[in-house]
Amino acid sequence: MYPSMRYNNNYKFLIFLLFCFVSGLSSLAFAKPLADTGVNPFADDFITDEVAEKAIKSIFSTATRIDKKNPDTHVWPVYSTVDHVGYAFESKDFIRIQGFAGDIINLLIGIDNDGKIMGVRVLFQHEPIFMHGLGPEALDEFLEQYPGHSVSDRIIVDSSRSRSTSNTGEGSLIFDGVTKATVSVIAANDTLLTAALEVARKVLGKFVQDTSSLPKMDIFEPLTWQQLLDKKLVGHWTVTREQLENELGRDLSDYPGYGFDDPDLEVVSDIYYAYLNAPMIGKNLLGEQDYKRLMDTIKPGENIIGVMSQGPYDFLEDDFRPGKIPTRMSLYQNELPLLIRDMAFFRFYDRNLPETVPDLDNFRLLKIKGNAGFDPSQELTIQLNFDLRQNHLLGDNINQKSAHQLPAELFYKPDIIEEKRIPIWKRLWNSKVMEITITILSLILLTLIFVKQRALSQYPRVVKYGRWVFMFFTVFFIGFYAQGQLSVVNIYPILLSLRDGFKLDLFLLDPVLFIIWTYTFITLFIWGRGVFCGWLCPFGALQEILAWLGKLLKFPQLRIKEPIHRALQKLKYVIVVGLSALCFYDLGLAQTLSEIEPFKTSITLVFDREWYFVAFAVGLLLLGMFIHKFYCRYVCPLGAGLAVLGRFHIFKWLDRRDDCGKPCQVCTVRCEIKAIPKSGAVDYSECIQCLECLVIYNDEHQCAPVMVANKRARKQMVNLEMPSK
Repeated sequence: MYPSMRYNNNYKFLIFLLFCFVSGLSSLAFAKPLADTGVNPFADDFITDEVAEKAIKSIFSTATRIDKKNPDTHVWPVYSTVDHVGYAFESKDFIRIQGFAGDIINLLIGIDNDGKIMGVRVLFQHEPIFMHGLGPEALDEFLEQYPGHSVSDRIIVDSSRSRSTSNTGEGSLIFDGVTKATVSVIAANDTLLTAALEVARKVLGKFVQDTSSLPKMDIFEPLTWQQLLDKKLVGHWTVTREQLENELGRDLSDYPGYGFDDPDLEVVSDIYYAYLNAPMIGKNLLGEQDYKRLMDTIKPGENIIGVMSQGPYDFLEDDFRPGKIPTRMSLYQNELPLLIRDMAFFRFYDRNLPETVPDLDNFRLLKIKGNAGFDPSQELTIQLNFDLRQNHLLGDNINQKSAHQLPAELFYKPDIIEEKRIPIWKRLWNSKVMEITITILSLILLTLIFVKQRALSQYPRVVKYGRWVFMFFTVFFIGFYAQGQLSVVNIYPILLSLRDGFKLDLFLLDPVLFIIWTYTFITLFIWGRGVFCGWLCPFGALQEILAWLGKLLKFPQLRIKEPIHRALQKLKYVIVVGLSALCFYDLGLAQTLSEIEPFKTSITLVFDREWYFVAFAVGLLLLGMFIHKFYCRYVCPLGAGLAVLGRFHIFKWLDRRDDCGKPCQVCTVRCEIKAIPKSGAVDYSECIQCLECLVIYNDEHQCAPVMVANKRARKQMVNLEMPSK
């Protein structure tokens, strides 16, 4: 039995809680200057010459004169006395990539006359993680890795590889990303590199390129593998043991673990590579069916290079994952790197290569972006990077290169070429296959649980422990690992799309969030909000786990009087309506006030934040150990928004009896979230579908009406069996 409180004490206690809550929210909203809400002088489409000059001089420390922005090239020429030292430009004039918030990141970038990046300044960004999470300093620190590097450098953002910004020995620069901000840093990286390379091609002579050629799609004749090699349509490059040992100055057997121990080894890596867009090559290598699938998959302007190899040293690194960027092998043209990414083309399809084509396991199709400036008719350089370790302390790094050029008759020069970028969301989905797969499988399991909930309710222990396992999975995998915590902030782009137009790419940026959002939206109209709030919300599951711990530690469980409980329930609806309306007026302020949600602090950043955010989140969790799921019941704007849509759900599968509520109050007392009032009916707007009432309903040892009915039946049976006198 739960300890009760007298009305007066309960009332005073709640007044105190509300005072603390409002005070805490106010401190969160105004703990940082208003500049962090995204309102700044660079938000407009036009910035004044004075503002631009000040920012440019912070990049070019020796600048003495800055000419006006050229209307044709969209760059500011920068001078030191009479010497021209470089150019400055806004990224938005060349590329507009949407970040997580649905808005662009506008950067001021400076490059010198050799294409070296001199500096980067953030002019405008609306990314929630950099506004109110990690702070704008985290983005500034990330961008500080670029100055000193050339636009011709091959730069990969990947924190998991734990490399510094120095050359890795694998021909690439691995820049540290920002944990918890994958989408935002990829958007910033692509924005910076794309804009810088485009400017270099416009204004720096050595980077200027002619219009790229296109393959002639009407040229084809059947050719065998050997014929493709003889006609130089497939590049063949052999790296021998002798070559490497001569350059290294030591025997390859000094490098254990690479398969170099065989004294008879002559060929270290035997590589074949081919341009697959041309039907003369692609159709003969892939076969007609896979070639058609490839052409249907790619967008105009995208180019595909097929690579395979034999020998102990693979062109793919040992920890390579499908859909990622290979670091051991790289492609160059005109001394500029070509950003390549594995298509994972055969991940879900079997390879059906023609009989004469060697079917090697490491056959990969690598995509070159449409805006990379690649011309398939020009010479292509392939570089294989040998990062060889003698032990954990000593090692050597060398690069080997080979060049190949296809016959000119396979191509033509178009008048206009339409180039389209590879969407960021596609790269993100390719890089998170494991998270996507596990999430989808868990949602399939959850669907089966809800479809079979009546049958499962016959087994109380299965329901009880099964739900606990799922809640731990929700907290640690969906929440902490996959970062699948939905938030009211995610609703703002949906609302704004009603005004600004719907852009699906924006919602696809985070695959796990997109999958859970889609599933939640569908199930809202089937079972109501309880599917998400009771099973898929990491913070909600964390509250429930801590509430159980509170009972284990014998914390008093405070029950709020019914009138006050009903009044407080309306608070979350006021909050969600206010935030939703505010996002149309001032998105930055709406995102700031959305810190009423402790999700970012507790789940996204795992309490690694300023003390007042941590205190607020911890305070709510501690409060939930005394008042069951206090935040969910009275404050959560996301839950309120879902509850509004959840009112239109189709099924009401939580069975009730005529005796429920009149007189039986078992479920009312046992329902800790108080979704079952004294009437006995289920309030689906508050229900989190824990299924406990359904278990009680089907348990003859817990359901009072059934127990009474069984007792009467036994009594009648006894009366019937008694001999008449």
